[in-house]
Amino acid sequence: MNFKKEIAKRRTFGIISHPDAGKTTLTEKLLLFGGAIQEAGAVKSNKIKKSATSDFMEIERQRGISVATSVLAFHYKDKKINILDTPGHKDFAEDTFRTLTAVDSVIVVIDVAKGVEEQTEKLVEVCRMRKIPMIVFINKLDREGKDAFDLLDEVEQKLGLTVTPLSFPIGMGYDFKGIYNIYEKNINLFSGDSKKNIEETIAFDDLSNPELEKIIGNKAADNLREHLELIHAVYPDFDKEAYLKGDQQPVFFGSALNNFGVRELLDCFIEIAPPPRDKKAEERVVRADEKQMTGFVFKIHANMDPKHRDRLAFVKVVSGTFERNKPYLHVRHDKKLKFSSPNAFFAEKKEIVDVSFPGDIVGLHDTGNFKIGDTLTEGEIIHYKGIPSFSPEHFRYINNADPMKAKQLNKGIDQLMDEGVAQLFTLEMNGRKVIGTVGALQYEVIQYRLEHEYGAKCTYENFPVHKACWVEPEDPKGEEFAEFKRVKQKFLAKDKRGQLVFLADSAFSLQMTQQKYPSVKLHFTSEFD
Repeated sequence: MNFKKEIAKRRTFGIISHPDAGKTTLTEKLLLFGGAIQEAGAVKSNKIKKSATSDFMEIERQRGISVATSVLAFHYKDKKINILDTPGHKDFAEDTFRTLTAVDSVIVVIDVAKGVEEQTEKLVEVCRMRKIPMIVFINKLDREGKDAFDLLDEVEQKLGLTVTPLSFPIGMGYDFKGIYNIYEKNINLFSGDSKKNIEETIAFDDLSNPELEKIIGNKAADNLREHLELIHAVYPDFDKEAYLKGDQQPVFFGSALNNFGVRELLDCFIEIAPPPRDKKAEERVVRADEKQMTGFVFKIHANMDPKHRDRLAFVKVVSGTFERNKPYLHVRHDKKLKFSSPNAFFAEKKEIVDVSFPGDIVGLHDTGNFKIGDTLTEGEIIHYKGIPSFSPEHFRYINNADPMKAKQLNKGIDQLMDEGVAQLFTLEMNGRKVIGTVGALQYEVIQYRLEHEYGAKCTYENFPVHKACWVEPEDPKGEEFAEFKRVKQKFLAKDKRGQLVFLADSAFSLQMTQQKYPSVKLHFTSEFD
């Protein structure tokens, strides 16, 4: 098996969007093209006709949102495509940030009527910081929405991107006729029939050809010619190098629900999107084509199969080949582990794989060895950077509602926190447990999963905290730090890794603390350099 060829075939990417922009539907349609599923289940916010293949937790089915990040793999043409599903829901932002450490490129989905929304802004900012190549897909063109040029302006201004349209709509909503594919120079006519798997395209490289009027009518033909002239005048030509460096973002238009414009997106994507990229570790930059295997855990999912109490650690292979039954070094524990049944994924279906290549995601059965961010190698000590914890927005005490089940509750909380569902803080003063989350919906998810997966019941109590700050004293033995600890003792806690955290009850007290104890540094993320 040609190692370099296998790497070149891989495309590992995430789809990011605001909730309801159509991310799950687009994911399904991509799987349809890959022949991975026979029919797509459209997700309607709370009334799910046929549950989407990619959402598999009961609470997601009730809510119609993607909560757990799953991995979907399929083959298309000669490429192996791995989609890492990223929850669009703002309560799950942290899970999405972590998933972005494992992708090589991103597709950003934008709703034609709503334009750029806040959740998209946050996620795109992370991609821009990390220079991840992005393609923009403007969705739902079969509905009335904003003018295409206004949308392109909005994407440039709000997201700080440099766009270049590679397809352009002919009309919109009621008048939507189809799409002109600038990249392939052809026209794709819209029939409005969502049952058709693939629309017909007509090659059309000469727009002055009077045939155009016959196909789409005089007014639409005039508009299209005018729009394309404007595009060539205003937007830069597509430059693959600039796209790969994260300096230019191609834009496609379509309607995922009607499976329209999706093939154009996919065909262009597999041609221009990067194969697995090099990754920066604390020690050095690791190249994808190195022979030695390295990989890192970016997600842990407990109880994927309710019949078996199992945890799966999702590992992104960065370099070399990951082989079944071969011992690898777990860097944090400094011990060798081998895996007899590494899994590859297709939503709920898992299959055992003998060998995986860079760019692939492997699911490893875990009995509690792994935490988010752990590294596996063939012996080299490598730590991959970039999986921080952020200060949560909400804080609540967690109480045991069933004293007979204390053990189950503790085990459940422990495992859910390893998974990164939320963060656990243990107060220094009295050992009470506080759970911090990014969004309020997390508390429901935790309660639901503790009861259904661990048989434990919990209740919550509000705990007024403004921000959690990780504490880094300049002099751990100094007087100032000792005084800080004495005065602030009822606001101090330890996180799951034993790092000291200051839980500030207001913005004012945070400011005063920083002024009073200048040598005690306070950080809003747990990863500080």
